Amino acid sequence: MQRKRRIRPLLWLLLALLLAGLGAAGLRVGPAPRVAIRPALPAIGPATTLAVEVVEPARGISHVEVDLVQGTHRQRLIERSGATLPGWRPFGFRDREITLGTEAGRATTPALVEGSAIVRVTAVGAPSWWRRGRRTVEELELPVRFTPPTIEVLSTATYVTQGGSEAVVYRVGPSTVRDGVRAGDRFFRGWPLPGGGAQDRFALFAAPYDLADGGAIELVAVDDVGNERRARFVDRYSPLPPHTDEVQLSDAFLDRVLPAILAAAPALRATGDRVEDFLLVNRELRRQNARALEQLAGESVPAFLWNAPFLALPGGQVMSSFADRRVYYYGGREIDRQDHLGFDLASIRHADVPAANAGLVVLARDLGIYGNTVVLDHGYGLMTLYAHLSSIDVAPGERVKRGQRLGRSGETGLAGGDHLHFSFLLQGLPVRPVEWWDPAWIANRLKRKLGNALPYSTATGG
Repeated sequence: MQRKRRIRPLLWLLLALLLAGLGAAGLRVGPAPRVAIRPALPAIGPATTLAVEVVEPARGISHVEVDLVQGTHRQRLIERSGATLPGWRPFGFRDREITLGTEAGRATTPALVEGSAIVRVTAVGAPSWWRRGRRTVEELELPVRFTPPTIEVLSTATYVTQGGSEAVVYRVGPSTVRDGVRAGDRFFRGWPLPGGGAQDRFALFAAPYDLADGGAIELVAVDDVGNERRARFVDRYSPLPPHTDEVQLSDAFLDRVLPAILAAAPALRATGDRVEDFLLVNRELRRQNARALEQLAGESVPAFLWNAPFLALPGGQVMSSFADRRVYYYGGREIDRQDHLGFDLASIRHADVPAANAGLVVLARDLGIYGNTVVLDHGYGLMTLYAHLSSIDVAPGERVKRGQRLGRSGETGLAGGDHLHFSFLLQGLPVRPVEWWDPAWIANRLKRKLGNALPYSTATGG
């Protein structure tokens, strides 16, 4: 009896503690979350990306809302609910951090106008049974800008041939951060015009060999929040459909060229099957080599490194036209189609290969399907490529003179015999060589537009 009397107060005490604990748990809410708003751009433009980070590691995050507010208008951009710990549980899963990505701009809020707007983030922490979670409201005011930069075309008489090159001189507004020529899915960056005004620009550009529609060539100016102005400026466009050429592949040719090419490209796994290995080289390695040449364009010097007409291979006979659509046959059946983007020039065996013009060596090594290759930078994104060489006489970083020997012709890479594969490249895109070999074309299409910015003379030998 006395034992029961002693236990009863303990039970009442335990019950009181339990009720007190449940009451505390029913009233206990988590801490207020911490919120960070990080816009990708300094203002809201057509589509500005916003990153929102919400953190509450103790009890977790219950709910997050992101609104865009301008005047009396409010637009919900994104919201998300999270998992929280009940007040009586010290351990368990909860959303300690929620990261949201969204966009603010005309696409999400058509009623948005220029001026300013507020990004408002409301984050709610863990609730209790009888109380809502603590709330954090963070706001960030951003300018709203929708007016694109201006473009004024200064040059005239822009005549472009499919696969060919041209130049344009123009002036952009002061808000411009990126400008140039967009031709289909290619972009040719603009450069400050030497000797021109602060906003005067020029671009060397090309009509890609596979671009049939000249209307896809436009000047573009973009500001720091993505507002874009476009302007047509091409006066005449001449389509030039590619010529089709058939190539018959023999076992002797494949057995000669494939082992050396694959040995120099360890990332490609040879199968031992002639056709499969040829397709691996002709497709995948060709794509890799094209990407490497495009990446080289980023190293181009912002200056004209040449001042004289471009040279061709002395005594070289043109064995192919530019952008041949080559159809490859093996055993009487078609196995592949690829575009041959350059000229094949044949002379004597191991002929000296001169630099087409003064420039800087940016590549001198084996380059997959091209074999031993030299690439010269002539400035402002213009480069020349010399491939299938039997030997190389220059090194990367070396300045070379017009006519200086770069190496000797050969049959390395995917070559059927001793010759020089030669290309002009603009921002990594092969273009028609015949234009650049023509002093009159340079005088009429480039010098007339660029004036003293281009130090060019047909009387110059350097």
